Amino acid sequence: MNLTGEANLTEGSYYLASVDPIEKSAPLLGSRSADVCIVGAGLAGLSAAIDLAKAGRKVIVLEAHYVGWGASGRNGGQALSDVASGMGEIEDQLGLDAAKQVWNTSVKAIDLIHERLGEFGIQADWQAGYLGLAQTPKKTRALQQTIAAQETKYGHQQRFISRQDLPQWIASSKFDSGAFDPFIGHLHPLKYTQGLARAARSLGVEIFEQTVVTQVDDGVNSSTAKAIIKTTSGQVSADQVLLAGNVYMTPLAKHLEGRVMPVGTYIVCTEPLDKARSEALIPTRACVCDTNFVLDYFRPTADYRMLFGGRVSYSAQTPPNLKESMRKRMLAVFPQLHDVKVVFSWGGFVDITMNRAPDFGRIGKNCYYLQGFSGHGLALTGMAGRMVANAMQGDSELFDTFARIKHRKFPGGSLLRMPSLVLGMAWYRLRDVL
Repeated sequence: MNLTGEANLTEGSYYLASVDPIEKSAPLLGSRSADVCIVGAGLAGLSAAIDLAKAGRKVIVLEAHYVGWGASGRNGGQALSDVASGMGEIEDQLGLDAAKQVWNTSVKAIDLIHERLGEFGIQADWQAGYLGLAQTPKKTRALQQTIAAQETKYGHQQRFISRQDLPQWIASSKFDSGAFDPFIGHLHPLKYTQGLARAARSLGVEIFEQTVVTQVDDGVNSSTAKAIIKTTSGQVSADQVLLAGNVYMTPLAKHLEGRVMPVGTYIVCTEPLDKARSEALIPTRACVCDTNFVLDYFRPTADYRMLFGGRVSYSAQTPPNLKESMRKRMLAVFPQLHDVKVVFSWGGFVDITMNRAPDFGRIGKNCYYLQGFSGHGLALTGMAGRMVANAMQGDSELFDTFARIKHRKFPGGSLLRMPSLVLGMAWYRLRDVL
């Protein structure tokens, strides 16, 4: 995977422009030791670090760039329950009882966000409310089936919105129906990630930024059973390791090769709107997703901008004229924003699995990994970190439930894997239209 062009996409983020500078960490130099070494200072790694530090573990976090550089700090900001694959995949593999565990964990992931915000005083612009919108009568029927299944099987209620009532919820004629969920919502992901980093540091966690990990020896063949994590400027020996670095972990663990693929997702953000004008677009100020396989997602920000994302690239190549092409997608939903300037545009990669279910597991005895959130990770990453922290301390029941989810590698090998994915996604785009 050639992800070298991604760095150029990350610096134009509205999120970077709207956060206060925080404490920066120096790179790792020389040799250190810890109870646990975590690779990746995103939401999953930081969440695990917080719980492990509370349990008295000495924790070191290694980050190749800076806290929140990856998907954790530049995503759409929507904190959703459920998993990206939908619960049908989980039910088919694990049965309904285990699927209920997975569903309840995704709900508790929202509770954990509120817990962290309150405990550590993180100001991350939380706004409750989510709208899922169907574009066609066929998709409306599918949406109604999903709502009914979630209520029947999982006790989760949403409000169905008919086409007739939809103008009260969104000022767009593009959609046929919708569902409103008041429990889930959205926030500023970089403020949240940076807040977790401050919390981790306050608990004694050491975070080393600009530290590229080059090799992980999980300790299975070592006489001391210590894992050795080598970097470009030093190394860490640890009893346990967590790989929590999104699509960037594959070079460190051959076991993971081909299990996730990088998908580029792109976002723009407008200039601030008048408060009344902003609230007229989405009166509840909820975040919004359509129900297409290749979907658009958007939301109002705390300072009344429109943040709009969704154009994706399955080839790792940035689409040309990104800002203008994304602006056209936004105007297809809200043509009344034709006079509004798009100020920010950015993007980056998320890690998707073949079935879009999360991929958690162990490599050997001492090395854990979290990946494959498939664009649905802002909330679940936190609970995933907590599950790993518990598993490292002997309570692995919930982690093992997730680890039972089976995954296949993307077909085509290293040369044809990405072209195959591009062709496959072209079919899904066609199916969305039909």
